[in-house]
Amino acid sequence: MIIRKLFKFENAHIVRGCSSKKCRESLHGHSYKVELLFESNFLDNGQMVYDFGLMKQNMKALIESFDHSIALWNGDEKEYINAMKKYSLRWVELPVSPSAEQFSRVIFVMIDKLLRLTTTLNGEKEVKLKSVIVHETDTGYAQAFKEDAYSENMGEIGLEKIIFSDEVISEWADCELWKKIKKGVVFVNPKEV
Repeated sequence: MIIRKLFKFENAHIVRGCSSKKCRESLHGHSYKVELLFESNFLDNGQMVYDFGLMKQNMKALIESFDHSIALWNGDEKEYINAMKKYSLRWVELPVSPSAEQFSRVIFVMIDKLLRLTTTLNGEKEVKLKSVIVHETDTGYAQAFKEDAYSENMGEIGLEKIIFSDEVISEWADCELWKKIKKGVVFVNPKEV
């Protein structure tokens, strides 16, 4: 069975190297919709694959890190990156260009790692992240599956190369969240949300 949780955020970026001059040469923004699709062949004690309430914690915090932020590619010109960091408190630096395709891969890698580090307490069993869909516009989206997210052909996404600004981190309930994920610290879902 597959379940889906929808998140939304507003984000600005430049996508260098793309065909559209507007996109590759001008800072611009989108109202993103992100769909996380989870699968399991089992139901928990509440007859659910995974309680949607559990996603309102760390998963939501990670995705909302991109809200009202600038997504920066660490391969862009240093002058541009430094200027954006100087004039914006909220930014996320990525090891890949912030296209919808790469956003879907980045978010997959982040949520997949978090899910694998999470111990469940309500009988959840073999819950896996099936795919991540990132809607950049109402008419266009990119969908990443596991093989896409970890494909070196599309650019390696090392967690250590994803950097969140101090302002973004300060808004998390757990300011050590990203450090814990990168170190492989186990998270325990609460028995009740």
